[in-house]
Amino acid sequence: MLLQYVQILLFRRECIAQLTKKNILFQVELRDGEIVTQKKILEWISTTDANLTFIGDPITKRNTEIVTVVYCSFRTGNICGGTCTVYSGGPACLRAPHTNCISATQNVGICGSPGCGGRCKQLLPCQAPIEDDFCYTPGTESINVGF
Repeated sequence: MLLQYVQILLFRRECIAQLTKKNILFQVELRDGEIVTQKKILEWISTTDANLTFIGDPITKRNTEIVTVVYCSFRTGNICGGTCTVYSGGPACLRAPHTNCISATQNVGICGSPGCGGRCKQLLPCQAPIEDDFCYTPGTESINVGF
């Protein structure tokens, strides 16, 4: 009897893990290739005390070709903030000197040199995740959107 109970608990734990991984448990509606929803980014924008600059298209535009990227200058503990830029638009090379953390609705290239040159890597998989779906990315100088 105890063995059956343990097996049921393990099965339940595995089901919850799979549903969470697929974002079914929390009913998050991610589009193909989307990492973070625009809604989640808008929620972060509405609650942050970071100094925000907006560039590109209006963030409310819902289009599969539009990528929203938030990149900030400071990471304090597990929080991203300081001076942040919010970009919404299509393919571009974003000048991002002194960037320490990034969140984006789609995978982007993170480059250690200006002009999206030099060594670049993808945002995913994030090697150092921090709160609010940001990734700690010290040394970022430019961001390649739509690589």
